[in-house]
Amino acid sequence: MSSENFKTLSSAHEAFVAFLSEQKRAHATILAYSKDIEQLVSFLKDSGKTETQSVDKTDLENFLKKLGSEGYTPKSLSRKINSIKTFYRFLKINNAIDANPASEISHPKYDIKPPRVLTKMEYRALRDACRTDTRTYAIVELFLQTGIRIGELANLKVSDMKDKELQISAQEGHPARSVPLNKAAQTALDHWLEIRPQTENEAFFVTKTGRALLVRNIRTTIDRYFKIAGIEGAKVNDLRHTFIAHHLASGTPLTTISKLVGHKRLSTTEKYLNIVKEKMVENVKLEEL
Repeated sequence: MSSENFKTLSSAHEAFVAFLSEQKRAHATILAYSKDIEQLVSFLKDSGKTETQSVDKTDLENFLKKLGSEGYTPKSLSRKINSIKTFYRFLKINNAIDANPASEISHPKYDIKPPRVLTKMEYRALRDACRTDTRTYAIVELFLQTGIRIGELANLKVSDMKDKELQISAQEGHPARSVPLNKAAQTALDHWLEIRPQTENEAFFVTKTGRALLVRNIRTTIDRYFKIAGIEGAKVNDLRHTFIAHHLASGTPLTTISKLVGHKRLSTTEKYLNIVKEKMVENVKLEEL
């Protein structure tokens, strides 16, 4: 890249976003990093700093203090710091700065809440709440019966369903994998395909007008049914957590679960063992319909 791409903070920001896109980072990741750095650049500009080389550690600390005074939680600040550190590592690698002002910025300490695992009564209530909504019911069953990620579900194509299994394409650094479908998931998906709008769009889940169902649409819909079912404090990702925890409780080997859900490291799956013990999840598999 030309040195002009890094001379000012604004141009460095643009170069950084372009780099993330070239690396095929997830759209949500690119958007989040871009907004975080845009916020930083705006703060620095108000402080009279516009040149990339002019920023020091104190400037970054002042930015984080300002965010803290505005009510940002330690967890949110930590995410901002991740963005800042990634941005300045990019600048250092490209020799846009002599010293990295973010290298010694520390993350604030905060308690990480364990994943929410739905009880048998809760996931039954969720199923009942959306049973007459064929598309949402299929989505819920797919989450509960396979532990698929929301991004993976949103990117599914009709051609990905083959002979009682789904082909999950490689994305966001996760390798491709095959996920078996049990009777409950297969039946729910078949019912959806029977009424799926006729469209040239290859997306598995589409809107009434034939457009691909986006991640934000899925989150909004599932959140609405959580409320209808009277389930508090749950998010879409908790359906994935529920799949993992219940199958661990039923005795499914760690290696099998890790492979099914696409964990890069077995240690990620192992973390759920404590959740299973603490929450005393029933020693049964999710019921098939």
